[in-house]
Amino acid sequence: MVLLKQLPDLVEELEPSPDGTDIDREFIKFILNEFDDQALEEALVTKESSGAEVIVVALDEPEVDQVLYTALAKGADRAVKLTGVPAGTWVPTHLRAAILAPFVRELAPDLVLTGVQSAEDLDGQLASLLGGYLDLPHAAVVVGLEVKDSIARVVQELGSGRSVEEQITLPAVLGIQAASQAPRYAPISKIRQAMQAGGLEELEAPAPVDSADIAIAQVRIRRLYAPEKSTHAEMLTGDPGEVATRIAEILRSKGLVKA
Repeated sequence: MVLLKQLPDLVEELEPSPDGTDIDREFIKFILNEFDDQALEEALVTKESSGAEVIVVALDEPEVDQVLYTALAKGADRAVKLTGVPAGTWVPTHLRAAILAPFVRELAPDLVLTGVQSAEDLDGQLASLLGGYLDLPHAAVVVGLEVKDSIARVVQELGSGRSVEEQITLPAVLGIQAASQAPRYAPISKIRQAMQAGGLEELEAPAPVDSADIAIAQVRIRRLYAPEKSTHAEMLTGDPGEVATRIAEILRSKGLVKA
């Protein structure tokens, strides 16, 4: 099972929402979290080497259908969208883990892969939280994976460029930082074929696991602010000679050229 998450595209011009507690999500583009793309690729590589079935799961978030159909086009066997979650809002890691845990427990996969973290929620705890809720072994910052029978050989990246290799008995939850190869490309034609074939399952998200830790541990956003503009661009007008003279004056004033 691979858990996928949508993020606002960081090339978009992001603005705080009117209440200042989130970004304005109405007109921005959403894309798959890059680390979740790594997790999906690692699952597909594992499928090719072991014959495993790959199930991709995502909460009902903006533009998530496209992500799930793309995963099917790449080679996933099933795609599940969990509905009933708050629409148009940020679902922090602790709440996301609490929502996903009952569903994962019900399907009981041999291996759960997720991205190590995401750009909007950098605590990197989804794999650990899920492992805790499900009482399963877990590891994060995984840069190498080999599955044989009921054992996963896992390589974790540590600080200062070091890594450690360990064996984990399945079932387990892993937070993937880098797949064994670059994420594959899905042609538009294959994505359209996946859409025409359907196969996207919609299921009601189970009630989150009962844990008082959710409200205590999750990050609370009190206020977001757009960066203050400290400089501005000066548009130079006039004929080429006048523009060149002004450029020379600016460079001399900043000490970049000698008078």
